[in-house]
Amino acid sequence: MSVFEWNKIIGAVLIAALVTKAIDTVVDGLTRGEALERNVYVVGAPEPPATAEPAKAPAKEGAGKIGPLLATASVEAGKKTARKCTICHGFKKAGAKKIGPPLWNVVNAKRARVAGFRYSSGLAEAGGEWGYAELDAFIANPKKSIPGTKMIFAGIKKASDRADLIAYLRSLSDNPAPLP
Repeated sequence: MSVFEWNKIIGAVLIAALVTKAIDTVVDGLTRGEALERNVYVVGAPEPPATAEPAKAPAKEGAGKIGPLLATASVEAGKKTARKCTICHGFKKAGAKKIGPPLWNVVNAKRARVAGFRYSSGLAEAGGEWGYAELDAFIANPKKSIPGTKMIFAGIKKASDRADLIAYLRSLSDNPAPLP
């Protein structure tokens, strides 16, 4: 092939790229993206409709009974349960912020502790620490535990799964918190 033919090929590729970019720019100008009032993608199952009398969970499955379950909790099982949290949270030391704050060293840490992260008003005003009982209640039902939270996760209903997850969160520390 001659140099002239190579110039035609390269020119055609460049013109195709230029036309594609021009079309992309025109389409972007014609369509506008608007911010949504609330997230469209909901993590977890939808909340059940309110009834006249809420159903009560069995005592062993309810939040606040986590202490005895932590003694037999599995960190490995908790790591598997935490996979559903990775969409919004990071688990590495000095991890990046995602939709939610990183969860490294969260057990017995202050709530709303990550600098520069925009917490919901409910969580920012809640104060206190993420103790075992507080984590258990929040993981069981975030919206009931801290009204006004923007966390859209439906919660983990099974107490043993919550205990496994909390045991895994406890392991994410250079100096894990003592068990209750």
